[in-house]
Amino acid sequence: MSVNVTMKVNGQSVSATIEASMTLVEFIREHLRLTGTHVGCNTSQCGACTVHINGRAVKSCSLLVAQAQGAEVLTIEGLAAANGDMHPMQAAFKEHHGLQCGFCTPGMVMSACELKGKLVDPTDEQIRASIDGNICRCTGYQNIVTSVKAGLAAMA
Repeated sequence: MSVNVTMKVNGQSVSATIEASMTLVEFIREHLRLTGTHVGCNTSQCGACTVHINGRAVKSCSLLVAQAQGAEVLTIEGLAAANGDMHPMQAAFKEHHGLQCGFCTPGMVMSACELKGKLVDPTDEQIRASIDGNICRCTGYQNIVTSVKAGLAAMA
């Protein structure tokens, strides 16, 4: 069965007729060709598919596209400025080596951006607890924590 969906993705209105069973991450990657959002586990465990829906970080592999009907969706591609300048959180991950293979990075960055205003001068433990739903298989997380801390400071 097909359904019609309309939403804003990275500030642009998009409409499509898609299969009712299509997940949001499939729509983002396959229909919109925004491949920065990664598919890791497809079970909401790893966080690689994290995007913002109406300002809230969500795992897009666990939502059907129809559930995002009328929503504002922000992907990792939408964080950068129109002139190509990186978002402060993206720049912090680059500067503080918060990535290795990069597979988890888009989800980590999107989850970290949601922390703005929620954590003021956070401790390492608070940051670790806040990114708990995102798995990195390469790092010991310290550079990720340092990156999040620097990104939040730059966003303040």
